[in-house]
Amino acid sequence: MRLLGKNGWRVETGEEFGPWLARQLKLSGKNQAELAEELGLTRAAVSAWITGRSTPRPTVMIDIAKALGTDLGTVHTRTTDTQAGLPLTWYHRAGYPDGGRDLGNAAAFAFDADVQVLARETCQNSLDERLTDNGRPVRVRYTLHELTGKALDDFRDAILWNELFPHYSAVSETAANQKVGRVVDAGVRDMYEKGRLVLLRVDDYNASGLTGDDYADGKFAAVVRRQLESLKSGRDAGGSYGLGKATLWATSALGLVLINSTLSQPHEGRTERRLIGRLELPWREVDGKPWAGPAWFGRPDPDSPGADVARSWWADEETVARLHLTRENDEPGTSFLIVGAHDVASLDEKSSDIDDEALDAEEEGTRDTRDIRRMHRRLVRALGRDFWAAMTGGGGQLPRLEVFVRAVRNDGEVVVAEEQVDPSVEQPSRSRALRAYYEGATVDRLTEAGQVVARNVPLKLPLRGGAAGTHGTHQAVLLVTEADSDADTPKNQVHSLRGNRMTVKKATVPNLPPGTNPFQAVLLVGEAAGQSAPFADEAEEFLRAAEPPEHDRWGQTEELTLRWSPSAYRRINMLTTEVNAAVKELVARRKPGAREGSEALRKALTVKPRPKAKAPAGPVVPVLDGLDATIGDKGEWRISAEVSIPKGDEIVPMVPVAQLDVRSGGRPKLDWAELVAVEGCEVENGVLRFTPGARRARFQGSTDVTSHPVRTALTRLVVELRAGKGE
Repeated sequence: MRLLGKNGWRVETGEEFGPWLARQLKLSGKNQAELAEELGLTRAAVSAWITGRSTPRPTVMIDIAKALGTDLGTVHTRTTDTQAGLPLTWYHRAGYPDGGRDLGNAAAFAFDADVQVLARETCQNSLDERLTDNGRPVRVRYTLHELTGKALDDFRDAILWNELFPHYSAVSETAANQKVGRVVDAGVRDMYEKGRLVLLRVDDYNASGLTGDDYADGKFAAVVRRQLESLKSGRDAGGSYGLGKATLWATSALGLVLINSTLSQPHEGRTERRLIGRLELPWREVDGKPWAGPAWFGRPDPDSPGADVARSWWADEETVARLHLTRENDEPGTSFLIVGAHDVASLDEKSSDIDDEALDAEEEGTRDTRDIRRMHRRLVRALGRDFWAAMTGGGGQLPRLEVFVRAVRNDGEVVVAEEQVDPSVEQPSRSRALRAYYEGATVDRLTEAGQVVARNVPLKLPLRGGAAGTHGTHQAVLLVTEADSDADTPKNQVHSLRGNRMTVKKATVPNLPPGTNPFQAVLLVGEAAGQSAPFADEAEEFLRAAEPPEHDRWGQTEELTLRWSPSAYRRINMLTTEVNAAVKELVARRKPGAREGSEALRKALTVKPRPKAKAPAGPVVPVLDGLDATIGDKGEWRISAEVSIPKGDEIVPMVPVAQLDVRSGGRPKLDWAELVAVEGCEVENGVLRFTPGARRARFQGSTDVTSHPVRTALTRLVVELRAGKGE
């Protein structure tokens, strides 16, 4: 709580005196009787302060400050704990008594060390935690900060590096043959050999903050203490698996993240400067004692056995500054500081993607994964690609999100000036289309440049529990407009999103007619289509269940199967078919209406009818006769295939098989991450079953990057249709 002082400045007052004093006694190892004896008062007087029945006189406050080993101002304001008693320290979880070993956090293995993945997950979390009562957007700032020299030494002192170093050394020695061990070893060596450390801080404002107790159910415990726990209850929330927070630790080569949170709801009577640190290392042995993996940086909890477990603490401004966690104001929200940030995925990008001549001159294999200029640009592009809709407003609809990115060195030197991510720059056509929809400026058909056409497409929602029938039909909104420029790429794609306005699915419209003008399209589903759209809430719930942990597509998931049915995903395939058909109709060029040839010429011609071919009596085998393949954002092959089906009474089911083309030997087989029927067929357990009477069919698919033996950009793809089980 803050009050305005008589001279105009703001005076911060912390928690109530009683709870504050009780905690200080625990931290200093004193009880009420001992304090009363030092003050020359009765124990009943001290008890009355702690229970809130009375408060000490100003003269007694001076004696309390001396007894606690602090200054009078700390006792008066109570905005932080005293420094007496139990000091800040690292608490490492002891090794399991049964000898079990965890060689890394399994949740972190779900994501690569990629700042673009980090941007997607953290910005999604900030959107989900936005405070909606005031109508303002959530503001997110990404700060890349390179420390060298004295600034690096001071920071290492602040995080008690000398206490951590034996654990890092043990990991380098005992876990060097494991992935986490190699990453940690490289991170420590980089810091010492190059004399630098990269910090990446993610701040959000107008968000809820990490509320709740250190250990009991709440947002703080879900993020800091637990794995795979998500407390997001809103239907339009982006996250649902509790995996996204793992990207913070995955992006740190040292496995270390520090946290400073300003709470929207007081805890222990306080809201500002709640600090904690968490370290993720694999099992190691230090001085003959085994340690399980994680560790926490905080104030020892006097209520834990031996006051051993570290809990969050209310820090003073000086400590916050030394840890590079100072927030710009007292708005609720959280700051995450990733220590030793690196971006291994940037090695897969071509140097031409980076707007810096010095970087362009570098060789492919020698790029620096900790170069803050490259990381800055990749952050801006990822945020603009995935969150352009959340940053777009119009027609009285305010943006939900504002994002800023900057890069500095040693506090004072600006490496890249702060840049606000602008959706009209990153996604000019789509942001223009969404603004037109908000402003009611859409049309029924494209007739002029710059127009935006809107069309409703149905999503038929299934009944729960596998029951046959349709619960209801939700009308999604499809927006189509021409692509603005050559920079507006990739073209001819549909970006699909729901209530939280994050792009979930990006898909190219297949088999467009030759000569189609380049376009961009947006599909608004669920609450994104408007609260008045029928069955909007039900569509949100259905599609949220259809998203995998990466939240980058809609398809078959375990949750969808359990809550609806194994075939519920076909409703999404039907939506895709409807969308592609609507797009083709809207962008198709109209054919001339004039009749070809004269009446006299037609009468002069004799056309002999062609006899109908007899349909084969046996089964017919479909043939793959069209294939379009591109490399996706995560390195997967994305295909759109067309199948020709001979005329016949029985059509043989076929299995699509993806392989890598090699010069000699057998072709390595790739696994499918997704197979989706578009037209004339259905996909069942990886098998294409064709619609009776169909002459053509289309399907789409994407490969599983974990099955790729080499980087996709260095390979060629072969796709075959095989009968039977695909051998």
